[in-house]
Amino acid sequence: QVQLVESGGGLVQPGGSLRLSCAASGSILTIYAMGWYRQAPGKQRELVAVVTGIGRTNYADSVKDRFTISRDNAKNTVLLEMNSLKPEDTAVYYCNADVLAAPTMRRNDYWGQGTQVTVSS
Repeated sequence: QVQLVESGGGLVQPGGSLRLSCAASGSILTIYAMGWYRQAPGKQRELVAVVTGIGRTNYADSVKDRFTISRDNAKNTVLLEMNSLKPEDTAVYYCNADVLAAPTMRRNDYWGQGTQVTVSS
């Protein structure tokens, strides 16, 4: 079993900053890509940012130059630094990891429980 636990959401004013953190634990052999997705009310879940095992990153156009994703492979964690937040960034943010786990030796996608980010004055 693999678990992803997120933290760091909350309420922030427009223009403010937040940092989301996600820690993966369990019977992990290898973590490939780790990323953040978000889902706003009435909308589909969308990719925010992703980082590969070798550190390559990709961002949604809407967050480029405002958000930064990073990971610590030794700690199996991924961070999302969010700056210049806008009301349209309001959503539930989900951590995702592509993991090869024991004892199944299968590669699967795992999701965190989600953390609410609200940008409002």
